[in-house]
Amino acid sequence: MRALDIGAGDEVITVPFTWISTAEAVQLVGATPVFIDIDPQTYNFDVSLFEAAITDRTKAVIPVSLFGQMPDLTAINAIAKERGITVIEDGAQSFGATQNGVKSCGGSDVGSTSFFPAKPFGCYGDGGALFTDSDDTAAAMRSIRSHGGEKRHHHTRVGMNGRFDTIQAAVLLAKLPHFEEEVARRSELGERYSRELADVCGVPGIAEGNTHVYGQYTIRVADRDALGGALKERGIPSAVYYPKCLHEQPVYDGLGYRVGDFPVAEKASREVISLPMHPFLSDDEQSEIIAAVRAVVA
Repeated sequence: MRALDIGAGDEVITVPFTWISTAEAVQLVGATPVFIDIDPQTYNFDVSLFEAAITDRTKAVIPVSLFGQMPDLTAINAIAKERGITVIEDGAQSFGATQNGVKSCGGSDVGSTSFFPAKPFGCYGDGGALFTDSDDTAAAMRSIRSHGGEKRHHHTRVGMNGRFDTIQAAVLLAKLPHFEEEVARRSELGERYSRELADVCGVPGIAEGNTHVYGQYTIRVADRDALGGALKERGIPSAVYYPKCLHEQPVYDGLGYRVGDFPVAEKASREVISLPMHPFLSDDEQSEIIAAVRAVVA
């Protein structure tokens, strides 16, 4: 957003059902996040609400590819192009996924992903990457990540130390040859979870044209705390992404949103729970998890 000169007085449209960094980045450049609700099946940006949220101050939109699949970027890009709005995909959980053959982080003006260890393509600590087809935007982003310097001791922007740790990069280079195989295994595991749990809980819906990398395999149940407790007793980990929407966080009180403004996102935040998902999960381990879930919620 700094590279795109987004700042004070500007608005950036995104969703309230995501990790806080999505909206945090907007406020760190002085702009205002504007939330719209999500699709109940994919948990992604509800494109039908996009145009109504656009004002003359809207400079960008950040559709989040939550849990491992991309939102409808074809529709989002078309609306954004007509209105002169930059599209920045938050692909932190979907790296490796595709939409009609286009890879996550490659279907918008700028793609952003995370290499945090819990992500589909993870290093051993914090890391991430930005992707763009624009030479000018790429040059600006490279400058900003290294204290605004276009070359050593020549600074043209206010920047930061956003450089990627060389050791983390080495970890990713070692893992990269295995990534496609890991994505295929994730898909296999996700399909089995859905096939064997669909009759007892809500399972992920996959939009037409999408592949899903299951950054998290997330189900919906009426009493997720009871399920989480029962799984813990059996030695099975689980996690909740995310127990509160962003507009319910105290830091965003000033935006003027209230509980009830985003009913789909709010309902999801009360019901979702994520099961173990990684490419090294064995069939026997997955069978144990499935049996445990069914024993509690069936």
